[in-house]
Amino acid sequence: MKSKRLNDIVDIILSNDIDTQETLLIHLKERGYNVTQATVSRDINALSLVKLPTKTGFKYALPQKAESLISDSKGLFDELILSSIISIDHALNTVCIKCKSGMAQAVCARIDMVQPVNTVGTLAGEDTIFVLMRTENDAAMLTAELNSLYKEKMGNT
Repeated sequence: MKSKRLNDIVDIILSNDIDTQETLLIHLKERGYNVTQATVSRDINALSLVKLPTKTGFKYALPQKAESLISDSKGLFDELILSSIISIDHALNTVCIKCKSGMAQAVCARIDMVQPVNTVGTLAGEDTIFVLMRTENDAAMLTAELNSLYKEKMGNT
């Protein structure tokens, strides 16, 4: 539910000028979410939203890297996130992503935001993420895709 709400928040701020948490809360309630202002505040932090100046005040926006992430046709991650990853492997239907210390939750938030096909759920600790996939084949495919993207992006830096 949280990852869907985060995706909806991204959609809302990309299609509306959202100037306050209260305005965002109204838009979320229109979409059927019964959340508090504290939840909206945590979601804003999870998405690393920023406030940008407009002609009439300010509005919430995605950080520049996140905007390119969403429009990236290949993609799941930007260079900042990719540089946090140490290794990607899988066993049975679980993908294991090892990250630099303290970065697993940020990487996991990106995975949750894009919801790869056939993902059942994710779990992040301090430096490790487990992504539970529906089948072993799904896990192998996600691992291959992430490794390919990782090698491509990190080879270009």
